[in-house]
Amino acid sequence: MEIKVEQGKLSRALASVSRVAAGARTTLPILTNVLIRADGNKVSLTATNLDMAVVEFVPVISATDGVITVPAKILAEFVSNLPRGEVVTLKADGFKVKISAGAYTSTINGVSADDFPELPEIEEKSAVKYKMGLDEFKVGISEVIVAAGNDTTRPVLMGVLFSTAENNLYVAATDGYRLAEKEFIKGVSSEVKAIVPAASLQEVMRSMTEDMDEMEIVFDETQVRFRMGEMEITSKLIDGTFPDYRVLFPKKMDIEVLLDRSELIRIVKMASVFSQEVNQAIICEADAEKQVFVISSILNEVGENRSEIKTKIEKSGKIRADARYLMTALNALEEPVVKFEMPAEKGPIVVRNEKSNNYRHLVMSLKNDY
Repeated sequence: MEIKVEQGKLSRALASVSRVAAGARTTLPILTNVLIRADGNKVSLTATNLDMAVVEFVPVISATDGVITVPAKILAEFVSNLPRGEVVTLKADGFKVKISAGAYTSTINGVSADDFPELPEIEEKSAVKYKMGLDEFKVGISEVIVAAGNDTTRPVLMGVLFSTAENNLYVAATDGYRLAEKEFIKGVSSEVKAIVPAASLQEVMRSMTEDMDEMEIVFDETQVRFRMGEMEITSKLIDGTFPDYRVLFPKKMDIEVLLDRSELIRIVKMASVFSQEVNQAIICEADAEKQVFVISSILNEVGENRSEIKTKIEKSGKIRADARYLMTALNALEEPVVKFEMPAEKGPIVVRNEKSNNYRHLVMSLKNDY
């Protein structure tokens, strides 16, 4: 096998696949390698950690058929340090791979491709497929993934649910304390209900580049594949039942107020400085008599904070919330004015954009103890 390829194209592809290669502590050392395959002038780089696999096709100058695996991290670091624009030659001689570019040469010991795990296949004909713009994908996933959990004892909460309802595809995530839902694609004909690991989605977003414009999402019973540009990322789905989260969103809130998003973020930040260190508790209060929305907090050893925003309020109420969760929700919103919904005494808080109704974020309230 011999491949000639421009340094930048090879370096970018290696950067993507080497992230997926498992760390040195794995019980299968071959998983730290990247599989390089040349087949009819078509070259692919593959890495897997058994839960997720990435394949990237690299445009090359020339190639002769062959296949070999080499340590992903070493190869990626060596190629990234070569001069930009250089033509890189990879030549396999037995299980040794010689990499050269101008005056720079290195030889890396490889391993037979026979030892590399076989990648699971997706049955394309029976699979469920969706297509969407890459920007829409990134925005939608970014808005919900912030609510995903990291508790390994509750694996279903460590993922993002893709589900269809009323001919639309939704994505949702929760850690038990907050919940985010986004209308992802409108007007779909195929139904799906699948939990995708948040870690896999983060890798998909890290792998996006400016020259990619469309995403294809392919589901079967146990896997999902994301296709974008010359790259494919395949992930196992999380086996389990996602909570029936839609029942958690109240059909009607006692209090609904419109607030300037940037000012609300500012006063939540200020209140968090004086909130309790354990749970970052702040008090959200709607005062119908004074027509102000108030965020306040008290830290007995330090002092207290109170900030107001003038707005139209029809009913008074007061609730405690975790400032960190509320900040995360507000940062995920896009519009300058947000709708802040809360109960008069107890229950969850829901924030959403004023105009668009395709995203909502719920934050559980804390026990009222003013």
